Amino acid sequence: MLLGVLTISDRCWQGLMADTAGPAVAAQLKREWPQAEIQASLLNDDEDAIAAALEELVRKDAKMVLTVGGTGLGLRDRAPEATRRVIEREAPGLAEAMRAKGAERNPYAWLSRGAAGMRGATLIVNLPGSKRGAEESLDAILPLLRHGLEVIAGGQKHPQISRS
Repeated sequence: MLLGVLTISDRCWQGLMADTAGPAVAAQLKREWPQAEIQASLLNDDEDAIAAALEELVRKDAKMVLTVGGTGLGLRDRAPEATRRVIEREAPGLAEAMRAKGAERNPYAWLSRGAAGMRGATLIVNLPGSKRGAEESLDAILPLLRHGLEVIAGGQKHPQISRS
């Protein structure tokens, strides 16, 4: 199973700052799915480059791609826009759950513009760019991601509701 982690940061991409959030997210994924191949990349805050990287991972049949960073109010924060260009169906509850969990500790979490959705059988989710924010956001939705991936793969059926 292929999983992607795309760190989106001008400063990290330029070498002005070390990327700590992307590797932390990759490590969390490896703990959750030890058999998975994790493909990690570092991108600048360029909407076209982000969309192209997402589309490439979809073409490679990645089961899930997590972006890290680029979700704030900054003019160059374009991860949600790139994600919305690529996805076919939104999964807004994932972003809502991350914001709600984050706001328990930090009210600025409500300013995150992260998005989530699917392109074909690939689930794409935007995480915040700080290491702590990314880890806490991923922790908040890991059970949802596991179930979502099972449903997408066809291995988890929803129960039939009786209408008697």
